[in-house]
Amino acid sequence: MKTAYIRAVHVARTALRVTGLLAVLDRLAVRSRTVLWMRSLLSIYDLEDLLAFDVPWWTFAAADRVEAFLAEHPGCRAFEWGSGASTVWLGRRCGTVISVEHDPTWADRMRAALPGNARLRLVEPVPGGAVPSAKPGFAGLDFADYVAAIDDVAGPLHLIVIDGRAREACLDRAVERLTGGGLIVLDNVDRPRYCDALARHGQRLDVQWTRGRTPALPYPTRTALISVRPPAASAA
Repeated sequence: MKTAYIRAVHVARTALRVTGLLAVLDRLAVRSRTVLWMRSLLSIYDLEDLLAFDVPWWTFAAADRVEAFLAEHPGCRAFEWGSGASTVWLGRRCGTVISVEHDPTWADRMRAALPGNARLRLVEPVPGGAVPSAKPGFAGLDFADYVAAIDDVAGPLHLIVIDGRAREACLDRAVERLTGGGLIVLDNVDRPRYCDALARHGQRLDVQWTRGRTPALPYPTRTALISVRPPAASAA
């Protein structure tokens, strides 16, 4: 069903291009968030088409808040598990971006689109189960090296994005590496396992929940913006 939907969307986009209506949508999308979202539905699984609209694949509300955060932190260093439109979007707003990707085919597509201040590292899973991914199709694979890739990045990390595989383990690592005053973006938190991962950290985290329209998706989703509370001062 998913494949059929994507094929139908791309056929519709071709028809709109032939009639000239796609160009009209492109012009209106610059001025209207609603039209931008509608136009982005025609770009599902088409990286090059969506990049023209300069939006990450998070809720629009989350993107707005992250953009405000980055404006207040010029030269921000960002780390990202899972590359995509957000990698390019961050590259246009951050000092440096380091993205880790597990899929070699997708990594090749992404490298052609990256700005000069963004670097992509491919870390494929290996057979095993030390750090699994619960996403269907990845049973029996170990993402320990993928999750641990953040440990190879020296220096402060002001923004950490979790939008790839083994997100629960990535969250645990991100909490430990985030620079004070920094921000973690955890996408697709509708999924119960991600909510459970957040709950494990208890009161240590401040979580802003955003829910609503997301580029290229016909249904609402949730993206969480997370800050880590500083340790409580020791009693005298």
